[in-house]
Amino acid sequence: MAISRIDTPEAFQARFGISAETREKLETYETLLKKWQKTINLVAPSTLEEIWHRHFADSAQLWLLRPPEAKTWLDLGSGAGFPGLVLAILSSEKCGTRHILVESDSRKAAFLREVARATGVAVDILCTRIENPETHAKVGVADCVTARALAPLSRLIEIAAPYFMSSTLGMFLKGRDVATEIDTAAQDWQFAFELIPSVTEESGRIVLLSALKSRALKPRTEG
Repeated sequence: MAISRIDTPEAFQARFGISAETREKLETYETLLKKWQKTINLVAPSTLEEIWHRHFADSAQLWLLRPPEAKTWLDLGSGAGFPGLVLAILSSEKCGTRHILVESDSRKAAFLREVARATGVAVDILCTRIENPETHAKVGVADCVTARALAPLSRLIEIAAPYFMSSTLGMFLKGRDVATEIDTAAQDWQFAFELIPSVTEESGRIVLLSALKSRALKPRTEG
């Protein structure tokens, strides 16, 4: 599949059909990312001049795949905000969605809060470990769970499972080893999935994962 570069704010706006106001929020995000990168390693330095393609567009492609009824979005291991904060900014054109970003690194969480403040985007940023029972209790379940470059799929499913309900959709950005990761994860988990080609990377795939169940769970017996 030929990949079209999305290297500028103008190209991004045309590709994803966003408003001028949303584009301005992303431009503010870009400015802050480059500023904070000088003291915190938020992204790979080699990608700093490719923010619109490698980070913003890579994240935004999930918005095009969203279920129309999704209200609560949970992003695991948000880092510099990809994909979770980009999705929150895109959703700010609409109303009625809640976005929760979980990031255990306090400096990265501070960066996320600064971008949210500067762009005026409503988002809940939790500086905590994803695996903590306290995090599970605070977040509950979500309609969509997202993650990028966090862990192999088997581990990712393990830490995401407490946030799933029967209708939850997992939206995970993966690379060339996705087929192997799916086979490994299927040893411990039952799930339905669909693979969507990435619009930013030829070998990239988006895993749309649903109907998640642990193979270790035994059916309850009446009595």
